[in-house]
Amino acid sequence: MIATLNRLSALIEETLDDQLDVSAFARTEGTTEYHLRRMFSALAGMPLSEYIRRRRMTLAASDVVAGDELLDLAIRYGYGSSDAFGRAFRAVHGAGPSDVRRDGGPLRAQPQLRFRLTVEGTTPMDARLTERPAFRLIGHATRVPLIHEGVNPHIQAHVAAIPMEEHLRLKALSDTEPSGLLQVTADIDDDRAEGSELTYLHGVAVTAGTAVPDDLDVVEVRAGMWAVFRGSGAYPETLQSTWAATATEWFPSNPWRLRLGPEIVAILDRADDFRTATFELWVPIERE
Repeated sequence: MIATLNRLSALIEETLDDQLDVSAFARTEGTTEYHLRRMFSALAGMPLSEYIRRRRMTLAASDVVAGDELLDLAIRYGYGSSDAFGRAFRAVHGAGPSDVRRDGGPLRAQPQLRFRLTVEGTTPMDARLTERPAFRLIGHATRVPLIHEGVNPHIQAHVAAIPMEEHLRLKALSDTEPSGLLQVTADIDDDRAEGSELTYLHGVAVTAGTAVPDDLDVVEVRAGMWAVFRGSGAYPETLQSTWAATATEWFPSNPWRLRLGPEIVAILDRADDFRTATFELWVPIERE
């Protein structure tokens, strides 16, 4: 994966003035666009689309200072109008093209990324693999923005609005693994961009043929392999660091890649104030 990401970085430099076919590149590398975007985002600390935009605007800055026409620059860097180009330019540099042309700055350069393998993994990851038949996730779903670090207040408010007796009803409906009340995220943006919307479901897992009460939402889950990572500690910080470690340590050293499907968190034990918890993170995978 490290070599693949470096080849992708080189290809981006060759296509900054054109549209990059990420899906076609992923196929030539024997992987999927879904997995490639997720790994890039996790390792680079930014979505692939954001990195491409920053690199384009880094090169465009010298053309702006040189006095090139904005419409020509918009076309050169793949934007439909000079206004769209100007908005992208301002988002990266903090100033519009006319300001930079007049003052020579400010300019914020995005260096070309180069990925290197570092020796980590001194702490073993507690993981297991399990193959599961198709099943259903049922419960109460909502759309929320993705927040990378800390508590997501939108999810917190959604769960807090569910009556206690409803939690008990859901737990009674659970009849398959992952067991107990679950935190489910689905329909996540491939780039995992901060602020992008996802579906959050608070509910339980049931077998595929189970009838679902009319007042509950359903996420259908395909049969397949899952990697299950167990963690314990400050919550949700330990969960977020566990997900990051799957990208930086587990996937690069194992012959598996992410496949389409929801990510599931099962809380095995927790403190009364939920500041600490023991959990399992269920991630859908397939062989590379």
